Amino acid sequence: MTRGTATVLAVAVAAGVLGVVAGLLVDGGGPFWRSGLGQSLLERHARAGGKAPPGVNVADVGDPAPALDLPRLDGTRLRIPGDTLGRPLLINVWASWCGPCVIEMPELARYAAAQGANGTQVVGIALDDAAAVTDFLVRVPVGYPIVLDTAGPSDAGVRLGNVRGVLPYTVLLDAHGRIVKRKVGPFVPGEIDAWAASP
Repeated sequence: MTRGTATVLAVAVAAGVLGVVAGLLVDGGGPFWRSGLGQSLLERHARAGGKAPPGVNVADVGDPAPALDLPRLDGTRLRIPGDTLGRPLLINVWASWCGPCVIEMPELARYAAAQGANGTQVVGIALDDAAAVTDFLVRVPVGYPIVLDTAGPSDAGVRLGNVRGVLPYTVLLDAHGRIVKRKVGPFVPGEIDAWAASP
């Protein structure tokens, strides 16, 4: 191989790598991050290097969901899984300042509305303050319950397996309150239906 050919190949490889990196930055990883391998890598990243503080139990797939007792915006409380047993539950951990969280909200609202009285329940856990969430929901209303938590080393997301606090973060519980699966990153239109239906 001549020196000129090697240079052309090196430039082509570098351009390809830059294209992939740019695609990940602009598109959030697109189809790759939604694939099984991509989700596995993201989940590993969400758990790697992070540790819950002593005494904080972090649930894993197959475990019962941790007992959460969180306030709604109106001051009433929602106990998870206590108040939600009997039907599957999709929990979405988000914040009003999280761009990907904001983008996926209409998709979550569509999915929740399509479930009816017997389908999967949807609950959003906002790691945010009440005023910011209230302002956000005026602009982007949703028809499913939103509860509040304070971001930190023992927040609901951490206890549900997201030790590094990557948002958005979604967990699916079965009708008995056990964690079935988890997803790091936002849903794209139409993705939730298949994700929630597959084992």
